[in-house]
Amino acid sequence: MRKDLFSLEGRVALVTGGSRGIGKMIAEGFIAQGAKVYISSRKAAQCDAAAEELSRDGGTCISLPQDLSTVEGCKALAERIAALEPKLDILVNNAGAAWGADFDEFPESGWDKVLNLNLKSPFFLTQALHGALKASGSQDKPAKVIMIASIDGMRLNPQETWSYHASKSGLIYLTRRLAARLVKDWIVVSCIAPGPFASDMNRDARDHADQVARIVPMGRIGTDEDMAAAAIYLASRAGDYVVGATIPVDGGVALASLGEAS
Repeated sequence: MRKDLFSLEGRVALVTGGSRGIGKMIAEGFIAQGAKVYISSRKAAQCDAAAEELSRDGGTCISLPQDLSTVEGCKALAERIAALEPKLDILVNNAGAAWGADFDEFPESGWDKVLNLNLKSPFFLTQALHGALKASGSQDKPAKVIMIASIDGMRLNPQETWSYHASKSGLIYLTRRLAARLVKDWIVVSCIAPGPFASDMNRDARDHADQVARIVPMGRIGTDEDMAAAAIYLASRAGDYVVGATIPVDGGVALASLGEAS
């Protein structure tokens, strides 16, 4: 049995929404396993600061700020990567947004913003990077695309986040459809469905960790290493045969009944 199943040495990765939260956790984990990591986010200063921080211990993290809410933005980021790298080994589609409002008051803007960034952009960024991923992939060492969905795409959250629920459940099925198409190009597509992790998007877990932990079967919220480990598994040789699957990383919350928050 080989000892480097989880190594990412020599691999090039792009993590969208990589300047904070779950994206930053994944970027840090990839770097620790030897990958060269590009991170992208809408806010340039935040993206630059995160890349500098993640590079401090000798790893390589490069900032590529980009608004990915439009197809043009996705194409622009793909062009920037192509100018820097002959191929791309790993793409993590993590950039996302959320919106909550009562059913009778939920605005069109809250629908469009969330669906565009959470569901439309992962498709079109993957499409734009198809050539770079295909250049990397082989049967023995496939390229990887990892979608970041949510357990809110697998079970109902009592919060009225209508477009978020729809986008994340759609992303899980989009993962399956893309996986079926891209596997013939030696590109393996899979998905992670996070539960409660402390982030700017999940402020309940960030600001009220003890309270949220009470409804998690594991008795705690997720840690940076919990998220990084799942992504490393899928990105590395260890996950090469995991095609189209969605892995809940949630401490068991998806198994619980309605009324528990993610």
